[in-house]
Amino acid sequence: MDGLGGQADLVQPLFISIDPTRDRGLELAEYTAAFHPSILGLAGEEAQTRAAAGSFRILYERENNSGAPDGYTMAHSASLYLIGPDGDWLRQFSYGTPASENLNDLKQRL
Repeated sequence: MDGLGGQADLVQPLFISIDPTRDRGLELAEYTAAFHPSILGLAGEEAQTRAAAGSFRILYERENNSGAPDGYTMAHSASLYLIGPDGDWLRQFSYGTPASENLNDLKQRL
């Protein structure tokens, strides 16, 4: 990730899909690359998605929408989570947290 002063290989950003029905058939790498090339996209089975969402306390729900691709959208909570190398929860960044705050937090931890 840019701005980490050569320590980018210590941080692996992940994107976990909450719509495996649609996303497992897509190339998530193309989608995540639009945000940053180092983001790894993950999409599993429905049960795996529910388990991951539950562990992060993420709410998500399919909403019918005739104007949307495939006739629906996915409403969901959005946050960034910082997890340590041993799987320990370190911090949650609320949606809209300035990138500079995220970066400063990471720099202090590395």
